Formats: sequence, structure tokens, C-alpha cells
Amino acid sequence: MDFTPHTDADISSMLATLGLSEPEQLFSHIRADALLDRRLNLPGGLAESDLAGWVAQTGSRNRTGLACFAGGGFYDHYLPPVVRSLTMRPEFVTSYTPYQPEVSQGVLQALYEFQSMICDLTGMEVANASLYDGSSAVLEAVNLAVGATGRRTIWVSRGVSPRTREVLRTFALARRLDIVEHPLVGGRTAWVDEGAEPAAVVMAQPNYLGVIESYQEMVELAHRKDALAMVSADPIMLGMLRSPGSVGCDVVFGEGQPLGNPLSFGGPVFGFFATTNTHVRRLPGRLVGKTKDGAGRTAYVLTLRAREQDIRREKASSNICTNQTLNALAAAVYLAWAGPEGMAEIADRSVQKAHYLARRLEQLPGVSLANDGRFGREFAMLLPIEPGDAVAAMADRGFLAGIPLSIDYPELPGGLLVAVTEQRAKAQLDGYAAALAEVVAR
Repeated sequence: MDFTPHTDADISSMLATLGLSEPEQLFSHIRADALLDRRLNLPGGLAESDLAGWVAQTGSRNRTGLACFAGGGFYDHYLPPVVRSLTMRPEFVTSYTPYQPEVSQGVLQALYEFQSMICDLTGMEVANASLYDGSSAVLEAVNLAVGATGRRTIWVSRGVSPRTREVLRTFALARRLDIVEHPLVGGRTAWVDEGAEPAAVVMAQPNYLGVIESYQEMVELAHRKDALAMVSADPIMLGMLRSPGSVGCDVVFGEGQPLGNPLSFGGPVFGFFATTNTHVRRLPGRLVGKTKDGAGRTAYVLTLRAREQDIRREKASSNICTNQTLNALAAAVYLAWAGPEGMAEIADRSVQKAHYLARRLEQLPGVSLANDGRFGREFAMLLPIEPGDAVAAMADRGFLAGIPLSIDYPELPGGLLVAVTEQRAKAQLDGYAAALAEVVAR
């Protein structure tokens, strides 16, 4: 059914105002090679019930029920029922813009607690109320660095997620920034002091290949250049690794999906962002503060909004004015549920199971670890067959086997990125190894 509110007369009137005769002319400026040269494979107009049936039938073609060993920034961790129970309460589901603090104390307090727990996790002094996702977080980190230093060169490790680096390169074109990538050697970043003056030095911990990097080398390099030391951090692995703040990092950000958010075919997710008090006035997005009201009672309110785009406009240091409230709330519930000991246990169990599987896979003919560096709950394997073919064959055996690496890392033509979370039982690990042995042998 067509629910568009515009009548034929409305459309004709709008087109006439623009000097056009048909809606297609609105898109005449788009290059022909950017247009789809065929019609979409969609049915014609349908009744609502028929459309619902078609959508359900189409959705049933998705492969579900596979044991997930794919990662790359998004992970199949256990989701405790308390997260959904609390986040689905109407007072949280329906809250969006808490600009009137007197009627938004509940959600403001929840976001304040989220900020506090992110600070505890990262070792930083101040965190915002979340961002759209991990990739938008790196853009805001670069924004902050450019504003703080006045420089326009960013040094980035190739261990940062390829998707994040793609987003950063797109952003750099518009902002006229120079992105310099530093290579991986043996799976770890080989930082090269090229003599330039960067605004920021950016690494991932662990990196995209699962290898645990050295904070110290990056931080020393950045600060020697009077640049900001920035880390894209895995929040689960922070449960057992040293916090970036404890070693002198200036900005910590990352993808928050593993904290109480389901995979959900790609979203929604959220980004977390934390920094030092030195940069609090450049902190992107919303910041919830704790204060006292006129009667002396504890109260919560959005604070330092003068730094935001909707207030300062062209003088703002950030393009973000909002946050992912519901997803951040889920993370707050998850972090409170797990606690420091629980976060350490989740990370430790994931790492132990990842190392167990890696040892099993190394015993297969022609299969080896791609790197010799220490890794967390994710690792890169080299296969004797095309990784894409292996993924397809493993899906037929009930496993989402991982992510082929050759497109993003041509130096790893047989590379497959494998992730293991605490959810994977030993039987699944053994089953994965047996299935891959069969696939490789064939």
C-alpha cells in the first residue's frame, strides 16, 4: 500500500514550482554510471497483509542458527535477560531528548551512570553519553585533535578496523586532512617517525587481527610529537587489559556493541568516547552532569552544551548533537550486571577459548596462525584454500566461520579472522575444528 501523503495535484504543483515535468528529473544530476540499470526485484503494489507475508518469506532466506565465530568489531557475547527487561521499559524506550531535565531525571541519571562506568573501564576522566557507532567516534576523535593542535595530519595504524579507516578517509577528503597509515609487521604496528607533525596518532587495542598492541610505543611517539595519543579500544578486552588512561592516552573510543547489544543484522549500535579533563570542552555530543537543584537535592542536567553544533554552529568543534540513548542504557545495565570481576571473567573465558581453538586449528594440514604476536579472543589463520570458499562450506556445516582478510589485507591471501566469545562451548570449538579439517581436506 502507498502511504505517501502527497496527491497527484500536490506533486504537479511542486514540480511546476521547480520547473520540472516529472519526478525523475529530480535525479537528473546523478551520473549514469552511479544509477542502477535495472528495476529492483520487488513485487508490485500489495495489500498490507500480503506485504507482511512477502517480507516474512524473504527474511526466512537468512541463514540463522549458525555458531558464530565472526567478529571484526561486532561479537556474539551472552546477553543477560536483565538488559532487555530494563531497556524495554516504556520510560526508557520512549525517552529521546532530555533537554528538559525536570522531566528527564531518570534517563539523565542512567546516562550519567553510563558515562561513569565508561570512565572506569577506559581509565579516562570524562566520557560523553555515547555516539552513533565506533566509526563516527574516530571522526570525532580526529575532530578533537585537529581543533586542539591546529594540525591536519593523522597517523593511523593499519591495525585499526578497515571499515573505520574507510570512513576516516572519506571524512578526510571533506576536511582536507592527510591520513598516513603505518603498516603491520608480524601483526603489530610498525610505527615510523616520518618527521611530520601529526595532530594525532591512532591505534586499536587489540588490533583488527586480534593482536595485543603496545600502548607505550604509541603514546611515547605521539607525545614526542606533541600529538594526541588515541586508542580505538575493545570494551570487553578492557576487562583484562591495562586501561588506556593508565598509560597516558589522551582519547579512548570504540564500538560499544559487545556491551549488552545484540548483533541484530548490523545494528543499531553505539560508540563510546572518553578523554581527559583537558579536552572536556571539545568533547563531542552530549554530556550529562550531576549537580544540586534549588532545594539542595541531587539533580542531573545536560552540561557544557555551548561546545555543541546546535549552539555554536560554525564555531563548534563537533558535528554531533545527540547520542544513542537506548543502546548506551543497555551498556550501562550490562556493565552494572557484570561488574569489574565479571568483565574480567568474560574476557578471560573468551581468550582461553580462542587460544584453545587456535591450538586445535594449527594441527590441521596447511593451517597456521598468521601472526606470532599475543592475541586476545580473536586471531587470524592462514588457510591452504580460498577463505571465502571455506566460509561458504563451513556455513553448510553449521558454523559462521569468520571473516576473509585478503581484500583488506592483500598480504594475507589465505587469511581468515576467527573470533571466539565466552558463549562458545567446547563442543562447538571441537566441532569447528573437525568441520574445518573436512573442508580443508576436500
